[in-house]
Amino acid sequence: MSASSVHANEAPLTLDQPAPRVLSFWDQSAFWANLGVSLFAFSGAYTVLAPDEGGAARLSIAAGILAMVVGTVIGGFMLGLAAVPGARTGKPAMMLLRGLFGAKPSYVPTVLNIAQLIGWGTFELIVIADAAEELFGGGPHWLYVVLAGALTTVLTIWPLGSVRVLRRFVTIGVAVALLWFYIQFFRAGLPDLTANPGPSGSGPFGSDWNLFWIACDAALAVSISWVPVAADYTRHSRGTRTAFTAAGGAYGLTQIVAYILGLFALALATGDGTYGPFLSVTLGAAFFLILVVREADQSFANVYSTAISIQNLAPRVDRRILSVALGALITVLALWLHMDDYFGFLGLIGSVFVPLLGVLVADFFLRRRGAWNTAADAPSRWGMIVAWVLGLSVYQLINPGDAGVWTDFWEGMRDRLHFTAQPWMSASLLSFLVAVAAARLIGAVTDRRARV
Repeated sequence: MSASSVHANEAPLTLDQPAPRVLSFWDQSAFWANLGVSLFAFSGAYTVLAPDEGGAARLSIAAGILAMVVGTVIGGFMLGLAAVPGARTGKPAMMLLRGLFGAKPSYVPTVLNIAQLIGWGTFELIVIADAAEELFGGGPHWLYVVLAGALTTVLTIWPLGSVRVLRRFVTIGVAVALLWFYIQFFRAGLPDLTANPGPSGSGPFGSDWNLFWIACDAALAVSISWVPVAADYTRHSRGTRTAFTAAGGAYGLTQIVAYILGLFALALATGDGTYGPFLSVTLGAAFFLILVVREADQSFANVYSTAISIQNLAPRVDRRILSVALGALITVLALWLHMDDYFGFLGLIGSVFVPLLGVLVADFFLRRRGAWNTAADAPSRWGMIVAWVLGLSVYQLINPGDAGVWTDFWEGMRDRLHFTAQPWMSASLLSFLVAVAAARLIGAVTDRRARV
């Protein structure tokens, strides 16, 4: 395949080739809508109801739905903002950070992004294999992992073609499956959604309002996990406005639909497996198979963006080689690891990338208004790095999560500062606002000094 045909029809092979603007609004909407529907919404819905370290269900289903909607709406708006710079500049996400932090400092968030994407890709293969095992009543777990890894790798080699396939063939099937499960769950008769499974008398929001905001942050973190990769896809958008609407709107809508369905499944669960409520309804196995196979688009997006992130470090490495190597890596990891620390993983993602988005919003939209230097020698901008660290620190002080040594450090820092998180504090919102304010203030000081 010649370089010109690759440019015209597919994502470029290296970072120094231009990105074709070939994705329509419907291409992008279908892509982001499918990413919003994940088996994580079913297997991970419990993290919204039980966001405390003990894992005890402390929120009612109704309160969990409200927390999930609030978190997803905010996260969807943030995702839409993250989509705009890619559409405006034609550059992938980690390359954009050269303009925010400088070329060499951008390597730090790039490495963090690579690590979190490999983690997400691995988790997705585990979820696919677990769901397939439950769907078929057993079977070789390793085979399901290998098949999911192979499908992921194939999709990743032709990323823009895969996006078009999602629009033409997959989206309608997923929509029909979701509608079918909603109808069947309502026919089965949902229990009292306002009943609190937590301590007696604690009310629908649990014994502590802080749990509600932690639950919001858990839902928001799922949306935020796509923020550091949004530009990898919207750089192929035909317009900036369509990129914002497709990413923020389509993704947010379907994540709400999927998570509510997952919370309903929890209400109907009788201990017959994670996906028992889906498989027990009429034609449940057939429609659930659609969702299991479609889940590969999640791992595909993670692997492709990992390859593009690596290209920020090594711009001339062929993304196809990276895709095959990464597909093999996450397959091996999925055969070895288990999905135990999901909530702690989400907390770490949020603490890193929510404030990073705040700095990007302040600098790209409010200060420099899109004038962006993504060259390999872009100068270091330590002021923006300071703003990012400040936002990250605020997030961790409010919600240090459950991530071992990392959590121990921030809990010790809270003790030294005599800081106590209040029930009204949202780690995501406050860290975002602090990062925006710090970036604006530091940027204003830098501009004033430059004029003197």
